[in-house]
Amino acid sequence: MKGLLIKEPWISYILNKEKTWEIRSSSTKIRGEIYLIRSGSSQIVGKATLKDSFPLDEEAYIRYKNKHCIRDKSYEELPYKKPHIWVFDNACWLKEPIPYKHKVG
Repeated sequence: MKGLLIKEPWISYILNKEKTWEIRSSSTKIRGEIYLIRSGSSQIVGKATLKDSFPLDEEAYIRYKNKHCIRDKSYEELPYKKPHIWVFDNACWLKEPIPYKHKVG
């Protein structure tokens, strides 16, 4: 199964079902269940269904703050020139974390 590295506090927001949109630098064609890996921990801590991916514009960024949970940055401050949304559903914590070793390269 595919996995996605996500930093805190964002991964906890997703797994606690407070955040359903993850902002990334590009779109993805991946759909279905994926593992969520806490960045810097070497652990898979949850899973979610990746349902969709689409470009994010400033209007949607402002209107849907409740979906991406970024409250302290303007659209212009995002670290991506052309941000995209990855839409998650059915997020849940694993009962026990699974060790993860990131491939080099």
